[in-house]
Amino acid sequence: MTDTLAERLATRPPSVGAMLLDRVRASGPDEAFRYLDGSRWVSLTWNQTKDKVFELAAGLLALGLQREDRVAIASSTRVEWILADLGIMCAGGATTTVYPTTQHEDVAFILGDSESKAVFAEDDSQVAKLLDHLDELPELIQIIQIDGRVDHPKVTGWSDFLASGRDQLAADPGCVESAIAALGPDHLATLIYTSGTTGRPKGVRLVQDCWTYEGVSIEEYDIISPDDLQYLWLPLSHVFGKALIAIQLRIGFATAVDGQIDKIVDNLAAVNPTFMAGAPRIFEKVRARVMMTASGGVKGKISDWAFGVGRKTMPMRLRGEKPTGLLGAQQALADKLVFSKIKDRMGGRIRFFVSGSAALSREVQEWFYSAGLLVLEGYGLTETSAATFVNNPRATRFGTVGPPVPGTEVKIADDGEILVKGPGVMRGYHNLDEATAETLVDGWFHTGDIGEVDDSGYLRITDRKKDLIKTSGGKYVAPQKVEAAVKTACPYISQVVVHGEGRKYVSALFTLDPDAIGEWATANGKDPDPAALSQDPAVRELIEGYVTQANKQLERWETIKKFEILGGELTVEEGEVTPSLKIRRKVVEKKYADVLDSLYSD
Repeated sequence: MTDTLAERLATRPPSVGAMLLDRVRASGPDEAFRYLDGSRWVSLTWNQTKDKVFELAAGLLALGLQREDRVAIASSTRVEWILADLGIMCAGGATTTVYPTTQHEDVAFILGDSESKAVFAEDDSQVAKLLDHLDELPELIQIIQIDGRVDHPKVTGWSDFLASGRDQLAADPGCVESAIAALGPDHLATLIYTSGTTGRPKGVRLVQDCWTYEGVSIEEYDIISPDDLQYLWLPLSHVFGKALIAIQLRIGFATAVDGQIDKIVDNLAAVNPTFMAGAPRIFEKVRARVMMTASGGVKGKISDWAFGVGRKTMPMRLRGEKPTGLLGAQQALADKLVFSKIKDRMGGRIRFFVSGSAALSREVQEWFYSAGLLVLEGYGLTETSAATFVNNPRATRFGTVGPPVPGTEVKIADDGEILVKGPGVMRGYHNLDEATAETLVDGWFHTGDIGEVDDSGYLRITDRKKDLIKTSGGKYVAPQKVEAAVKTACPYISQVVVHGEGRKYVSALFTLDPDAIGEWATANGKDPDPAALSQDPAVRELIEGYVTQANKQLERWETIKKFEILGGELTVEEGEVTPSLKIRRKVVEKKYADVLDSLYSD
């Protein structure tokens, strides 16, 4: 740890509310947030943000909110989510995050387990989940509805709640500052219930110190400045999105907020951000889309040539060198003919992307860099406040998640498990002392992931400890490696679930990417419906060719011997993937047990 970092860590604000006040003092009239009002992008300055946050905080104090009392947010990503979150913490409370797709029973469990006193609910559908379980939620005092207003004594509208906050501030102007001043680093700030791949969610206790540390540690990289503009679409109920807000408070850049995942590319072109974070699936889909658009004919040949040039210049560009001579001229022409169009589609100003939440394929990362777009891979968990390892643009190593962020320690256990210690690590699971004791041992958090650290301190994730498959022949298979090989090889495949525990060989379930396979179907005179295509012999032959190609990258015992194509993508609504887009392997295997059994019937 450098003296500079030690000083920054020692003098960082004691709470998120204090960090907000510091930002307002430093950047008051500057743009803080940009959001869509209808079809028009409008802005909030830091001063305006503070005013709205204080009104929300005062409204909560008027309800009788006490320090560390929980207040939930059940909403998609939008600027009101951020304002509510900051309002809760400035009132001294702790935010309980609820994914908007969470089913009724789990919503009731989360609110009951957290003993949430109030809930910011996005719309009628979110409010309905709460009203259906009111008898199970004796602690719930108020529901604040962001859009619309359900007629119920416990429900108030967003505007009315802001008005009640203004009344409270008029009666007690210093109430919010007093609540912020009473907070220390170890007071609870956030309860994030892990979506998990099996079982009931666990509430992860993240204190004020976790978030202020995230801000300082990323600031130390010196890769983001107050002049940057972030495009934020990630679920704010997820720790990755929450960490990005903490980093923004520390550094002071502006953020354009919009949670419409299907509008990401359109909004990138409209907003022209300088960086964006996302899950690997987003980058995989962009790559597949471009590859499909540029396949075949003269256009395809030009694209293939350009990416060939990009791959040749990649090593020198990673070293910070500029291609010269003939190769430099070829790079300039490739950029003009192909890469500039891809960059323009991404808004034209992107300095880098950040990938997290799940493993990013090295091939996808190299494809983007060949086109001149840097995707930085990082790693972290809900239990470590997200950013725990991050690659630096000045020293990126593809295939790794970078070194630990400043102030965090890492070691590898004898069985290969990654252990982490630092200020960003949770203080435990809510109401689960036994689970906490199993996971936090002598200050070291046991991540459940398998990895290795190279001589330069860069971490490479190899798999989930509990996901390793052992075939009946005694061979261990890392499913993520196999799944990445298939998705890298085939632009038509959306999701892959590798199976083989206790079996003779490895098999897989595939889903088709609706856009990519739809274009192929149209070009081949077929019905573009993915369900129909999944049963089409021509599609199976197409996919089989790519599987053969992927298998060449794998060890013999890792290769996929048989597969089945499902009729539609795995969804959050069906419980097959988590809200952060991780596949719930056990759920999928149980649901499609008959299909998997049929792959071993002979």
